[in-house]
Amino acid sequence: MLFKSGSYEVTTRAQEVLGKVALVLKNQPNTEFMVEGHTDNIPYKRGVLIDNWDLSVKRATAVVRILQNKYGLPPEHITAAGRSEYINVASNDTEEGRAANRRTRIVILPQLDQFFQLLERKNG
Repeated sequence: MLFKSGSYEVTTRAQEVLGKVALVLKNQPNTEFMVEGHTDNIPYKRGVLIDNWDLSVKRATAVVRILQNKYGLPPEHITAAGRSEYINVASNDTEEGRAANRRTRIVILPQLDQFFQLLERKNG
């Protein structure tokens, strides 16, 4: 999901994509997931936000709020996390690369009870 530089406002295009993602997630009602916010490497400091860590968390929570409030996904299944500028999908040497790095990523979280069952089978 792309954001304008220094912004945590979700673009209109990204909101449309979130609607499609929400439909998929609603069809898996027991699935828990994490929304990761990412930034480019341009230093950030505005208002109460100190740096790219804060900005990345705000990006994640902006997406979480849309998924919860607009699309009705259960908040108890959602985690918001910030990754700052440290996990790039493109080079920060170009505007196109920086734009690609200003994103969120939705990560499906494993069901821990299923994970422990797998461990027990391997050790049992």
